[in-house]
Amino acid sequence: MMTTGLVHIYCGNGKGKTTTGMGLCTRAAGYGYSVLIYQFMKNNKTSERKILEVVDNITWINGLDQEKFSFQMTEEEKAERRVFYGEQLKKVTKEAVDGDYDVLFLDESIYTIRAGLLDEQLLLDFLDHKPEKLEVILTGQGPDEELIKRADYVSEICMRKHPYEKGIPARPGIER
Repeated sequence: MMTTGLVHIYCGNGKGKTTTGMGLCTRAAGYGYSVLIYQFMKNNKTSERKILEVVDNITWINGLDQEKFSFQMTEEEKAERRVFYGEQLKKVTKEAVDGDYDVLFLDESIYTIRAGLLDEQLLLDFLDHKPEKLEVILTGQGPDEELIKRADYVSEICMRKHPYEKGIPARPGIER
């Protein structure tokens, strides 16, 4: 009986998409599954990474040491990121397959596609040909219908209220 192999999407405008994905990775690692994590659009110093790096069966693939929001990037930087993120997706998915991982978390992959910094077709092709047992977690706002069709779970996190509406910036250890 297959115990892994489904596709999860955590999307929406609310806080908690990455946290939900990390929670699932923690649960899977606690069960003994091997987990591979890559965070698009984030540096290598996220708070969740600091703690989960010490878990033996969770592996991280590095991104950039410095990262900006897409709206802060110049057109030249966006063009560079499109190449970089395409190569990163290929590298990460190859490692997931070659390393025989049970769970792959592609944090902010949907946001990166929506920002025009990752070719969605690369991700769709991978999902269409991924190993049968590989559980895949995708996060970000605004997945299109092609991604939703390939998902087994789609959970939308809806913001009803958020501290940034009162001018409170993202806080270390809570939002970042």
